[in-house]
Amino acid sequence: MKLLGLALMLSWLLPLPTDAQDAGTVTLIEGPLRIIRGAEVLQASEGARVRLGDIFETSDKGFAQLEFSGGGIVGLGPGSRMYVMRHAAGKTSASAGGGTELVLLSGWMKGQSNAEAGFYRYESPLLAATTVNGTVVFHGAAGECEVFVESGTAKLADVSPSGDAGKFSAGNSGQFFSRHAGKSLASDSRPSAAFLKEIPQAFRDTLPSRLAHFTGKPPEPKAQHPVSYAEIQAWLTMPRDWRRGLVARFEPRLKDPEFRKQLEAHESEHPEWEPVLHPEKTNPETPHTEKQSSANAPPAAADSESRHPRV
Repeated sequence: MKLLGLALMLSWLLPLPTDAQDAGTVTLIEGPLRIIRGAEVLQASEGARVRLGDIFETSDKGFAQLEFSGGGIVGLGPGSRMYVMRHAAGKTSASAGGGTELVLLSGWMKGQSNAEAGFYRYESPLLAATTVNGTVVFHGAAGECEVFVESGTAKLADVSPSGDAGKFSAGNSGQFFSRHAGKSLASDSRPSAAFLKEIPQAFRDTLPSRLAHFTGKPPEPKAQHPVSYAEIQAWLTMPRDWRRGLVARFEPRLKDPEFRKQLEAHESEHPEWEPVLHPEKTNPETPHTEKQSSANAPPAAADSESRHPRV
């Protein structure tokens, strides 16, 4: 049993394969837009490429639009944090490993796509929505999440602390779903007054494509500084299944004494770091898997239909 437990723990350290490094383009920015790429914090500009594993953060009054290869368009409202966890353009079958998965940790996100864009799954720590031909608006805050199906159809479900989705409910155009921590999914025939009052102005209309404005060599984001523990703490403690690959990605930051100190102080919140922080406790015959490459590797999605239902 000890060896089995060790093997399971070490599986969290392995970098996972990606279908393609580039996933799309940043086509609109209002206010600063930060990208956490690998273990670095970057400043984005319009025309920059979106890469698998990127974490985007808008400013308190900012807005950004990302256009994914295959046709999906995603808007990020003020004070929003989103993770590009998976992207495989043009594949509508989730069980075949296709589709796009985006995690909204907090803030506002609008996703619109048609059947040609492929399978899209939008997730938060409390709710998940899947669609192959629809537009959804997400709002996430501490202990609550709201989703409005603006057009087309989607399927909505609770998200467990591990990141798994529960039983999915059908959502049609105009329906509104919400969930508070510790409670079940609730639905209504229209959005709440508070949701309508707070929704970003840019989300009230269709997000127009601006991709044609960007041709030629894309600009590289400007490097700012190595990521601090405080800047990624929320991502290291998000639902367990979504954290795979983050140990390999951020291990180089352990060379910074302050980063290591903070990581060790919160070790109980992300136990998958134990083999890296305390290798003396692992089997000495077990090779240290963290040395493998792929600093940006995001977690692979499970193949089960419960995680990726057909919509």
